[in-house]
Amino acid sequence: MAPLSKLKRNILIDSNPYMKWKLFLEKSRRYGIHPINKRRKKFGEFHHLYVELREYPEKFFEYLRMSISTYDFLLSKVNRRLTKITTNYRSPISAEERLLVTLRYLATGLSFRSLAFAFRMGKSTVSNIVFETCQIIWEELVEEFMPIPTENCLKKVIADYFNRWKFPNCFGSIDGKHCQIRCPPNSGSHYFNYLHYFSVVLQAVADADKKILTIEVLGCGTQSDGGTFAGSTIFNLLESNLFNVPRPTNLPNTNIELPHFLIGDEAYPLKAYLMRPYPRRGLNPKK
Repeated sequence: MAPLSKLKRNILIDSNPYMKWKLFLEKSRRYGIHPINKRRKKFGEFHHLYVELREYPEKFFEYLRMSISTYDFLLSKVNRRLTKITTNYRSPISAEERLLVTLRYLATGLSFRSLAFAFRMGKSTVSNIVFETCQIIWEELVEEFMPIPTENCLKKVIADYFNRWKFPNCFGSIDGKHCQIRCPPNSGSHYFNYLHYFSVVLQAVADADKKILTIEVLGCGTQSDGGTFAGSTIFNLLESNLFNVPRPTNLPNTNIELPHFLIGDEAYPLKAYLMRPYPRRGLNPKK
């Protein structure tokens, strides 16, 4: 019997549920742990390169975009929650290696497949490690390093803005950033932005030294900065006078009292607590 052509074989598979199931079984994973990954502790990047990098601080910084001391500090914060239970069947990936994989991903944007080959892990393992570790880092550090700013904190920001940029009464700059994503299923053009890719919107407030004070990821790509702001937590806090903004004060060397405010681009609304430039449309020399 002559062998089926590729086209005829594909037609037969598409029209026959049993053939589809059989093909699925043939393509199923043949290994619990791939033989390549079983040699992770001998050839994986963590078990040879990482050890050497710690001997050369400048190379370590190039590799992870952070110093050894910062890495060790971060590890001390997340070590307990990243440490898994050892069983009789297999030893878990250490907290140190999990953190390294995650930071390498964040520092370089390498694909999970590339990291899987480098660290001798399954691609799904890398994916699970990155998402879990990022969540733990956020939960462990957010209250210590990104709490809701106190009134004294905002007073310092106001002073820094004036001393550094000669901008009085300003307690932060606000803006949005489109973060590229794959199009979510059944979302149509909901996440498609004016830059011609799919995204969610990250909105942040920064101080005079460009340090992030608050951050939210909430908007879909079709939303403007103003629309994203209207749906944000900081908008609700500011509207309700719950954001610890200091009371209005006089402008430097004057008797003119003004409220304190954020500064944003023209996509943001004009509020007592939010200044924006004149729109570019209709600008005249006076404006």
